[in-house]
Amino acid sequence: MAIPGRAPQKRHRHGQWLIVCVASSVFATCFCQWGRSARLRPSSSTRGLRVVSTATAANEGCALLGRTPEVLAKDASRLLEEVADVTMSTGFETGLSRALQAARAVAGTAAEVAREPPSQLDEAFAARILRQLFERLGATYVKLGQFVASSPTLFPAVYVKEFQQCLDSSTTVPFTEVKKIIEQELGQPVDKVFSYLDPVPLAAASIAQVHAARLLSGEEVVVKVQKPGIEEVLKTDLGFVYLAARVLEFINPELNSRGSLADIASDLRVSMLGELDFREEQRNLDVFRSFLEEYNLTAVAVAPKPYAEASSRRVLTMERLTGVALVDLEGIKRYTTDPEQTLVNALNVWSLSVQSCEFFHADVHAGNLLVLEDGRVGFIDFGIVGRLSPTMATGIDNLNVALAAGDAKGMANALISMGATVGEVDEAAFAADIQKLIDRLGTSMDGNSTEVAVDESQIQDIVLDIAQVAGNNGLKLPREFGLLIKQSLYFDRYTKLLAPDLQMMSDDRISKLGKGEPVQEVEAEAVPSE
Repeated sequence: MAIPGRAPQKRHRHGQWLIVCVASSVFATCFCQWGRSARLRPSSSTRGLRVVSTATAANEGCALLGRTPEVLAKDASRLLEEVADVTMSTGFETGLSRALQAARAVAGTAAEVAREPPSQLDEAFAARILRQLFERLGATYVKLGQFVASSPTLFPAVYVKEFQQCLDSSTTVPFTEVKKIIEQELGQPVDKVFSYLDPVPLAAASIAQVHAARLLSGEEVVVKVQKPGIEEVLKTDLGFVYLAARVLEFINPELNSRGSLADIASDLRVSMLGELDFREEQRNLDVFRSFLEEYNLTAVAVAPKPYAEASSRRVLTMERLTGVALVDLEGIKRYTTDPEQTLVNALNVWSLSVQSCEFFHADVHAGNLLVLEDGRVGFIDFGIVGRLSPTMATGIDNLNVALAAGDAKGMANALISMGATVGEVDEAAFAADIQKLIDRLGTSMDGNSTEVAVDESQIQDIVLDIAQVAGNNGLKLPREFGLLIKQSLYFDRYTKLLAPDLQMMSDDRISKLGKGEPVQEVEAEAVPSE
């Protein structure tokens, strides 16, 4: 989608290099087994490390790397220590297994390219091949691909769009294995916790699968069970992603000009490994349910109740919510006489959570918002949440005030307050570009559209447009901003479907961000089912 305004500058530098890191890590996984040997020999390491001897022999600073031989030697020593630490911590068996799998995945992808050579070697081709490679590599890389797809403020548009198609083709684990994990984690036989546990999973993904069950006390629940061995695989893969980032930084320190590439990889590593502890998701559910109670929202919304006594680090047992997706208009009409009010309820709850909860639900696609049989809105799957810093929260408030007033300059100022800048940002030029974007989006998103489907690709395009306008003006917006805008756009699409005449900026039923003080209560009643 063409972007109005000035010619694009170089942008998404870290995003491009982080993608290179991930690709490099695949090959690093194939060849880094030497790091587990008793001694590490610098002469057998990477090209970046061989520069040490060359630069030292020359006894002068390296113009390319901008470091003296002493600094270069110190950096090389630190890198070797990290290589040793990461490779030793992953375990030889898992590392070797992943190395063989990576080699097969690379060979399979190469063979596919050889069978169907591209007509043009461009970035779109590279993105497609990398996405196919990620799918072959499995759990870790599928999740990395999903991270790329959900981070339009970090990665180039061509990769974000391509990784929207990243498929999780994970196989299911046999029920005997699932049962064994549950019993190990809960410390007692399955029949001491559940009166029924469906052996056929409701769903399966990279790191876990979900089974329907019934507690001994009679509650209908779903049980999320982590797959065996997945923790070792993620630790190994993410360790090599981190090492690839460190090697690239070593070779080209200029990559740190806008923050450490390795720090980004490290944060990603910590975040993804954190997802393996289901107690964190259990805590998210508890926090969100407390938020609903504190703001008197339980009449209009609900999140699944977690059952701590039937949960652990690798098992999460939750209340089973039954209903229809927020885009199923005919299904919604079975449970409520006023779909428009149901949408207002969902929007108000989510908007208030952005302001007043410690996190907001950052994946409100139709599958994660249900209209329940009692007319309430069910928020499910708290695997992806966003957290706003005080600075960003203030910026969001100011942005909404400016948006309501149609003040492009105010929007530019609010966005600048939230993002990282490279040099000085021309606020007037930025405001002009924002105005052009708003004018164009106003045409493509008007209320006369007859489409009833929620077009996720169009939502992603809009987020990419916003990120690119910011990037063209020397501004790098945080990932949380992209998540926030994407959820807002989901609600805009739901409005087109459920309440085409609703004016979101002026309807008094809608609690707005940016009013200067938090909304204390959403004044809406659940509509009883027919």
